[in-house]
Amino acid sequence: MALDALIPGGYRRYVALGDSFTEGVGDTDARRPNGVRGWADRVAEVMGERTPEFGYANLAVRGRGIDRIVKEQVAPAIALEPDVVTIYGGSVDLMWPHVNIDELLATYESAIGDLVETGAKVLVFTAYGARATTVGRLMRGRFAVYNEAVREIAQRRGATLVDFWRMTEYDDAGYWDGHGFLGAPGHQLMAIKVLDTLGVRHHLPTPKPLVVIEEPSAGGAIREVRRLAARALPWAVRRMIRGPVGDGLSARYPRLTRLS
Repeated sequence: MALDALIPGGYRRYVALGDSFTEGVGDTDARRPNGVRGWADRVAEVMGERTPEFGYANLAVRGRGIDRIVKEQVAPAIALEPDVVTIYGGSVDLMWPHVNIDELLATYESAIGDLVETGAKVLVFTAYGARATTVGRLMRGRFAVYNEAVREIAQRRGATLVDFWRMTEYDDAGYWDGHGFLGAPGHQLMAIKVLDTLGVRHHLPTPKPLVVIEEPSAGGAIREVRRLAARALPWAVRRMIRGPVGDGLSARYPRLTRLS
């Protein structure tokens, strides 16, 4: 049963961990730290409406793989004594040509276990299915293995699963920003999914996906590969010269705060 249903006012401390997905990349808002809003902010805004003393921290930073999420974010999150935590990681790691998925998942499971042991309600996510993209379909086998392991970890550790892989709404390109990140409608929809999973009552309107002009399949596939190359090459060069994407950025809300 959701804590929201047991305690008047609901959750009091929410901490969000992860990479670009949780940071909010793709949902541009120049007024906010790092210039983004995202689904976690939207969740926190709803929770804050219900609880006067509510606090929210978002420690997620784009480009972080599981090792850095665990090393840099988990201990600070526990120190904030949250009663609800969301954590997402793995997509950055799985995009590398060579990755030890078993080792990666062992690190992830240990961290999830540490979070659950605090008594907080912990939400973990599978990765998106990428059924509607050419490049995504090439990676589906690797992501399917990862996602099934995440489901097993959630069950073993007593975490709550948000199964992004099975959300077929996101096959609509109108929920994305055109660069591989959720757009504003996609973040709004994810906020609704998270709030519903938590059992938190809300009045968020279901977003309409943006209208995307579809290209013929061959042309669309070529455009997608070119777009990936245009993003991947600078990304790889930047990693070699300056280090991982997101270095130089700080967590958006490292201390408990209240969003207005």
